[in-house]
Amino acid sequence: MKAIVQTGPGQVETQEREAPTPDSDEVLIEVHTAGLCGSDAHAYKYDGGYEWIPIPRVMGHEYSGEVVEVGAEVDKFAIGDKIIEEPIHNCGQCFQCKNGQPNVCQNFSITGMHRDGAYTQYVAVEPQHVHAVPDSVPLRHAAITEPTSIATRAVLSQSKTTPGDNVLVEGPGPIGVLVAAVADSLGANVVVSGLTRDTGYRLPLIEDLGIETVDVQSGNRLEERVDSFTDGIGFDVVFDSTGHHTGISTGVEHVRKGGQIVVVGIPNDTSKVSLTSVVRGEVEMNMSYGSTWTNFEQALRLMKRGEIAVDKILDTSYSVNDPAMAFEAFLNSETCKPVFRFAE
Repeated sequence: MKAIVQTGPGQVETQEREAPTPDSDEVLIEVHTAGLCGSDAHAYKYDGGYEWIPIPRVMGHEYSGEVVEVGAEVDKFAIGDKIIEEPIHNCGQCFQCKNGQPNVCQNFSITGMHRDGAYTQYVAVEPQHVHAVPDSVPLRHAAITEPTSIATRAVLSQSKTTPGDNVLVEGPGPIGVLVAAVADSLGANVVVSGLTRDTGYRLPLIEDLGIETVDVQSGNRLEERVDSFTDGIGFDVVFDSTGHHTGISTGVEHVRKGGQIVVVGIPNDTSKVSLTSVVRGEVEMNMSYGSTWTNFEQALRLMKRGEIAVDKILDTSYSVNDPAMAFEAFLNSETCKPVFRFAE
């Protein structure tokens, strides 16, 4: 079977691998579509904080597929079922798991990082990590359930966003786009900020979703947008999905007193962030990491209702046979959510 394998920092290639044989407590999934996200790009570059990931390995953690073989001990799924996997596997035994916080399990492992992943034609997985995909949701849509679940956690679980709120989403990467889409589905007034390099692909994509955007590197446009969008009060909720310390600083500057900042991206350096105005303005700061079973189900239901314009978000122009092109295009902001198709 074909598999996209990382062979070194900044190096990926398509190889032939042996298809896995499922154990008696596993199902074998024929992968349909698999997406590329920011953490895949960090792992590809071997950025700081990702050096623990083994090389070589099959990459990929967000995917959809169909059950093609069922282990003898499995009774929950059948051949032909459409599924997606929760790639973060929790231990179920640590304090956090028993305390209802499995997304921050002490002993978690991630498909495609701790072990071989889903950029391949077949994957064997235990059924407790699998969700059934509604019949009305195409597999190409279901492939982005995992990043959509991160967005549903950020907006529905970790934020106070309500209909009519003025919301700033910083960063037009895949998570930022999906956070904006979920907030928009609630009836919030959303604007997404990006950089000048995002004006070629990512910001126009968001505008095509009917969501306003702003280039923060173009004069004083963000300050002007705060005034026009919020009557000078500031945003009710700011989501930082940039993964850069300036995202928090910008959020602190433009959130209203008594508002909320939700950090979704992992900032690379927070030593220069001042929290004086956060304390004096009684601004709530919250973090959002990963997602839970409930967030996956919320994501699938939003897609079932047609609330997420998946076909506009997906970029299917990249080939399994040239994976490096997709990674480099992603890193250069020339695409937002590239996906690899392994089955028709």
